[in-house]
Amino acid sequence: NVQLVQSGGGSVQAGGSLRLSCAPSKSLFDLDNIGWYRQAPGYECVKVSTITSGGTTWYADSVKGRFTISRDISENTVTLQMTDLKPEDTARYYCAADVQATPDMCGNIAYSLFGSWGPGTQVTVSP
Repeated sequence: NVQLVQSGGGSVQAGGSLRLSCAPSKSLFDLDNIGWYRQAPGYECVKVSTITSGGTTWYADSVKGRFTISRDISENTVTLQMTDLKPEDTARYYCAADVQATPDMCGNIAYSLFGSWGPGTQVTVSP
């Protein structure tokens, strides 16, 4: 089990930027993957962006060109830089690690393939 400490998030107007950070309790090299998921009220959990232990990144089509995931090996942290934010980006964002299958509800740890999850942080984008 991995503990994940999140920081960042908040409220911003459309077109603005926010940054999310995540610090896992294990080395980034010991995690198959780590990244960000989000869930808006009434919607399922959605994978936003991930990075593997080898540095391979993945982005949802909805955020490509606007969000950038990166890692700081020396600090053992992962950051999601979000730019050109849109109202539809409003959601609770979760850092998660070793996720093999995205659960319907972010934070669900009922099965090992759902991985480990942080507590989530709210991102609100106003028009």
